[in-house]
Amino acid sequence: MSNLNSPADQPPRSLLARLLPVKPSPYVWFIVPALVVLMAIIIFPWGFTLWMSLFDWKIGSAATFIGLGNYADLVHDTRFLEAIFHTLYFTALAVILPLIFGTFAALVFNHKFPLRGLLRGMFLLPMMATPVAISLVWTMMFHPQQGVLNYLLSLFGIAPSEWVYSSSLAIPCLVLVDVWQWSPLVMLIVLGGLASLPSDPFEAARLEGASTWQVFRHITLPMVLPFIMVAAVVRLIDALKTFDTIYVITQGGPGTASETINLYLYLQAFSFYQVGKASAVVVVFFVLVVALSLMLFWLRERSKWSDA
Repeated sequence: MSNLNSPADQPPRSLLARLLPVKPSPYVWFIVPALVVLMAIIIFPWGFTLWMSLFDWKIGSAATFIGLGNYADLVHDTRFLEAIFHTLYFTALAVILPLIFGTFAALVFNHKFPLRGLLRGMFLLPMMATPVAISLVWTMMFHPQQGVLNYLLSLFGIAPSEWVYSSSLAIPCLVLVDVWQWSPLVMLIVLGGLASLPSDPFEAARLEGASTWQVFRHITLPMVLPFIMVAAVVRLIDALKTFDTIYVITQGGPGTASETINLYLYLQAFSFYQVGKASAVVVVFFVLVVALSLMLFWLRERSKWSDA
């Protein structure tokens, strides 16, 4: 009797079946559209940016391959190095200060008191407005002659300040705007963490006679720290890519005192039309964002409740 399963009697296998070691699931075709979209909006643009960064390319002229020449120019570009320092300076303040004020606000609003809902809603209002609208309002407030901030200083007999028109105060003033707008976001994240904490450790601490500071230091803070780290990651990414607030209020001035990487990139691409150099800035900036984000993710893993 002949063997019905002999290779000669089997239908020929398709090319895809011969290439794949296992039979593909029929559901694999459902992810093809997502992969196409991912290639179109993420992978291809990044690959094209890397490719452009290897060329000396100015809009209106032919591109010349220079390899890593754009990156070498950035290393010796004093303005770019200053932009990195300004970015890190702004980001450090724009992450640490909202974490402090937002956590403090979360601890306050976690307790019950009259009009808590109304005050909590008012505290969230800055987060609801658009950054450009907020920046325009703060620009008028920072005006040396007609701004309300100098008027308030005069009521206390304090000399007027130049605010964003001072090289030393430009970035702290921008941080003030950012802290005012985004501390409510940190408050929401930490408040959600406080609401999820178990009550047993707090009841045991009260029975042992622990003070309010001891409860916060040894129980509340370690248990809510993972939520604070989540807020830190969100604020880090958001602060690093801040552009609209800085551009509207100072445009990187006075001079280049508040010029961050985002403004430097904008000028290279849309003012000087140096597409190749701007692409190299994008790559460096991406590496910086990834490095700082991974550092915070590592810190977050070390702040788990079990470790605390």
